[in-house]
Amino acid sequence: MHATLLIALYAFAGAAATGLVGAAVLRLIRRRSLTASLAVVAAVAVLAMLAGTLAVAWAMFLSPHDLSVVTTVVAMAAVVSLATALLLGRWVVARSRELAAAARSFGDDGGYAAPTTPATAELDALSRELAATSARLAESRQRERALETSRRELVAWISHDLRTPLAGLRAMSEALEDGVAADPDRYLRQIRAEVERLNDMVGDLFELSRIHAGTLALTPARISLYDLVGDALAGADPLAREQGVRLVGDAVAAVPVEVDGREMSRVLGNLLVNAIRRTPADGTVAVAAERSADGVVVSVTDGCGGIPEEDLPRVFDTGWRGTDARTPPAGAGLGLAIVRGIVEAHRGRATVRNIPGGCRFEVTLPLAEA
Repeated sequence: MHATLLIALYAFAGAAATGLVGAAVLRLIRRRSLTASLAVVAAVAVLAMLAGTLAVAWAMFLSPHDLSVVTTVVAMAAVVSLATALLLGRWVVARSRELAAAARSFGDDGGYAAPTTPATAELDALSRELAATSARLAESRQRERALETSRRELVAWISHDLRTPLAGLRAMSEALEDGVAADPDRYLRQIRAEVERLNDMVGDLFELSRIHAGTLALTPARISLYDLVGDALAGADPLAREQGVRLVGDAVAAVPVEVDGREMSRVLGNLLVNAIRRTPADGTVAVAAERSADGVVVSVTDGCGGIPEEDLPRVFDTGWRGTDARTPPAGAGLGLAIVRGIVEAHRGRATVRNIPGGCRFEVTLPLAEA
């Protein structure tokens, strides 16, 4: 028993010394190829066995003949192990290079195509992560393109909407200044109306900038949804009468919500104005509010005839105005973008879908806490 323990200690000492040397070599070549690292690991395994054997022989526990036999066996094992390690390392390196080439492709605005050749479990998991990252990058690029398109459209439309009333204001002011206005009072009323419209446009731009900057300050309070919708209907009634559109708000439940009353009134007002302007005369705009599994759903249904399916995802984009002319009453394309921004600031969501004869805008808000 004592001799066996002594042999084990000598063998452990020789193998441990080889292992320490191998660890030092691995540290020195840690930035080199994986093939070299695998070769070092295989060499350490074989040389550790040889070192243990030589240590035991040095302690005179093995005969020269036995030592020669063991050394020959270990040497052959070393040759086979190193060859296998080199082949395995070259295979793994080749798979990693294919993976790097595939990953490089989606960095140049392209899609990621995973290598079809088999790979190790770790490389396969990395390939799946790269595929998921590529999908997220593609979505991000698509959103960036959509935002850039919206920004360009917004700049073009705002420039047009500002240029037209400013030209009219200049002409009317020059006519008043020169004393050639046939009806000065009518000119003054028109100037005031144009100034009010420009002021509303500037107000919308300022509100949208606060939403995008995340500085929209909300003052939530517990409000009855019935009262909130009632006030919005009363505010939109003059425009509805002017357009010959009927407003219906009979299906509104008295559900409490905790929202900023001023901002949410703006949301409902924008939705109603948008619905009234898109609904033909003798049409109907209906407002409803009810509880749902997600909270409270406020819907505004119009008779616009529907929105093209390809345009539905862009309805709430900044500056989007569909196929309408770039003149009033189409607006600057800010109203629905403001609606989405305010609703999301209340931890809600705004959606739109087509229905027979028109479309329905829905605003989902969380219920007020009891």
